[in-house]
Amino acid sequence: MLLGTVLVLLLAGASPASAHAALRGTDPDDGSVVKRAPRHVTLTFTESVGLLDDSFRVFGPDQRRVHTDEATHADGRSDTAQVGLPGKLAKGTYTVAWRVVSADSHPVSGAFSFSVGKRSATTVQVDTGPAEDPLTGRLYDAARYLAYLAAALLVGTAAFALLCRPADTSPLRRPLVTAWWTLLGSTAVLILLRAPYEAGTGPAAAFDTDALGRTLTGRPGLALLARPAVLLPTAAFLIRLSRRRERQGPAALAIGTVLAAALALTWAAAEHASAGIQVPLAMTSSVLHLLATGVWLGGLVALLLTLRRSSGDDLVEVVPRFSRIAFASVTVLAVTGLYQSWRGLGSLSALTGTSYGRLLLAKLAGVAVLLLVAGYSRRWTARIAAPAAVTRAAVHERVPQPVGAPAEPGPGEPGPGEPSGRSEESGTPPGEPATEPPASDADRDMQRRRLRRSVLVEVAVAAVVLMITTVLTGTLPARAQAEAARQAPVGTLPPTTLVTVPFDTGAGSVTGRGTVQVTLDPARVGENGVQAVVYGSDTGLVVVPEVRITFTLPSRKVGPIDAELTDLGGYWGTNSVNLPLAGNWTMKTTVRVSDVDQVSVERKVRIAP
Repeated sequence: MLLGTVLVLLLAGASPASAHAALRGTDPDDGSVVKRAPRHVTLTFTESVGLLDDSFRVFGPDQRRVHTDEATHADGRSDTAQVGLPGKLAKGTYTVAWRVVSADSHPVSGAFSFSVGKRSATTVQVDTGPAEDPLTGRLYDAARYLAYLAAALLVGTAAFALLCRPADTSPLRRPLVTAWWTLLGSTAVLILLRAPYEAGTGPAAAFDTDALGRTLTGRPGLALLARPAVLLPTAAFLIRLSRRRERQGPAALAIGTVLAAALALTWAAAEHASAGIQVPLAMTSSVLHLLATGVWLGGLVALLLTLRRSSGDDLVEVVPRFSRIAFASVTVLAVTGLYQSWRGLGSLSALTGTSYGRLLLAKLAGVAVLLLVAGYSRRWTARIAAPAAVTRAAVHERVPQPVGAPAEPGPGEPGPGEPSGRSEESGTPPGEPATEPPASDADRDMQRRRLRRSVLVEVAVAAVVLMITTVLTGTLPARAQAEAARQAPVGTLPPTTLVTVPFDTGAGSVTGRGTVQVTLDPARVGENGVQAVVYGSDTGLVVVPEVRITFTLPSRKVGPIDAELTDLGGYWGTNSVNLPLAGNWTMKTTVRVSDVDQVSVERKVRIAP
């Protein structure tokens, strides 16, 4: 019942679209000159978007803000944003700054211009709205990471107690309580910061009750509100488990599974899986991926605590059970991860050609290291489990006999007068290897210590993998980036401005230092083309993994506007950078020469009216 309620609450209104909203078009067209003043400004996106109180800021030829109506969806379509304009507009150029929230919870923004009757110069300073607040972004990302960690620990520890059935569950109570309160606290922080995160303002705006109420009615806000609603029955379930000493049956396992799935839905319903192609399948895959992650990684912490507190006899049964569960979790992670990678990338070239792909490669590398360490742990798991196998093989049923009667032979043992068929030295049937004697207490202690160390390394690597995952969920998927590029207008303009940007990453190679020649054409208000050619220290052309250029107009608080350069074979370029205002812009050029070496250099460029 709870799972169905969360599904209905979070998926209402979901529609297939590309993760992260890309601007499909504007009405009036960007840079156009219209004869008559339009009644509305309409933006169309590649997916449904949420509107803010300040989604539109329109400035006239005198750079004063134009009074507009409240932003709405045009014709009830969730992939549009529209604002009404006054009945009479003076002739000249109008600048429209916009900001909306994608269906996958990430805010996107931009600016464009159009002219009524004729173009006019825009030379007066204008405030087009707040820029991204770095403190809000860092706090929000930190809270998201803590929420991921806490959810994995909560799900994994509870699953360990139910499935591995350790005799002493007292070491697991503290991590369960800590995980529950951390998840509740981080969710509360995310709820408070949601409004300033969407609006790009400072953390102080979190206490604006009107903005808070508005953000909580959108899909991301509903997902965050649903999380405490799931945590409350989860707390009651965990308290009931801790008070019952006997082994839990299938009913407890079923209830725990439903609660864990409902908790995972609060992530899946508000992030990449909730928008894009194949939404129902993507949602299912995301939930399974999150649950498998929690069972494996959170279970590792529970195993580590159990190894420190439990007796050797208990570990002989518990450790092999977790080994089997971890193997099943890794299988689920492999299948769902492969599907999600295909869905987010769209092409193999995006693995190295986009930020999303490179982050995915980093995550895969971390998972590979995690699997290697897990393989090492599995060796010690098998040795710890060996005494149980030896004991089971040595146990034989015997029928009670009267006192003084000769003992009856056990199964496979010879009767009186029959040849034993066993080696005198070892007591083992001929042709069969001798059974290894049980390990001594010192050997078992050594095995447990080595297993603890390898599990501790697994936990550390898992924390890094979760950190990369947190960044990945906030990164524009490569498929959406490619779709946005297809929507951008194309064309070639004659070069008018050439900027030489020196760089030095300190990598100590030919590609570690050099220059980037950036061509900006026509360096005027409106659509511009950008081409970047990288030269090494020997003045020859070099190939680098990434060149990124952003434009910011600090005096008017516009930007950063990402040029979204693509590798065009020998140089990086695009023909679709819209710079809506004249002035001295800051062009930030970032050159990455390896996975760890990159440098950013800023230069001023003049954009003419």
